Amino acid sequence: MTNMDKRARSDLFRHRLQQAMALSGETQSSLARKTGADRSTLSQILSGTTARLPNGQLVAQCAQNLGVSADWLLGLSDQPDSLPQILAQAMTMVDAPRALIDAQIFAWHQEAAGYKIRHVPAGLPDMVKIRPMLEWEYAPSLGHTIDLAIASAEDRLNWMHQAQSDYEIALPIHELQAFARAEGYYSGCPRHIRIEQLKHLARLAAQLYPVMRVSLFDARKIYSAPITIFGPLCAVIYLGQKYLVFRVPDRIQALSQHFDGLIREAEIGSRDLPAVIDGLLQELGAVAD
Repeated sequence: MTNMDKRARSDLFRHRLQQAMALSGETQSSLARKTGADRSTLSQILSGTTARLPNGQLVAQCAQNLGVSADWLLGLSDQPDSLPQILAQAMTMVDAPRALIDAQIFAWHQEAAGYKIRHVPAGLPDMVKIRPMLEWEYAPSLGHTIDLAIASAEDRLNWMHQAQSDYEIALPIHELQAFARAEGYYSGCPRHIRIEQLKHLARLAAQLYPVMRVSLFDARKIYSAPITIFGPLCAVIYLGQKYLVFRVPDRIQALSQHFDGLIREAEIGSRDLPAVIDGLLQELGAVAD
């Protein structure tokens, strides 16, 4: 962690301070009172409006009152002092509702704004889907609330596109092929939706590169469960009805290395994706834009 820049270290301190406060039940007011710190100073630290780290005395007082080490708060150590805190931050499980960009996913994106986000989706990524595709896919589970859900998702997707985060997506080749051919999960998806969705993905891949990069890997050679890594803050594995969330840096690093392995082994890089999509469109008797 010695190579972190000033902003990254400040962000990590803020994140860990918030985490320790949540675990201990401390509020901003109570921590200010116990440490003798000015409330405005703590507010700036917790809101992320300053890239400066607090002075050593305040760091030490925060650590003492929260039951963690100052080195952990500063990112010089990967472990706090308290075993319950170690266990609490190592892994958690939260509900994963059948929803478009659900509130928890959106909260993680907000938390990681500006960081690189790595993503192995469970299917085609929601952030690249056209509205007819969303309607076809989610109508069975969302019913009459589908229009409201899509409107909310579009607002959140627009925010994500403006959050200055780079998105690197690794998708199994067979997932894109199955979609184009209406196989498996995508059985019954109308041809015109598949054609427009493929064209839209090709346009996005060209327009948003390198901010958004989509690579295709062969799942027969290397496999991955659905996973999203939100910068250095957390890594989330999608289990279906639950998210498995890791916030310990070494776990996040291990999962990041796993993702990097997918990219290294990718059969098709982001620059070659439009050509692959063109081939699938030809199978469908359509012409790329």
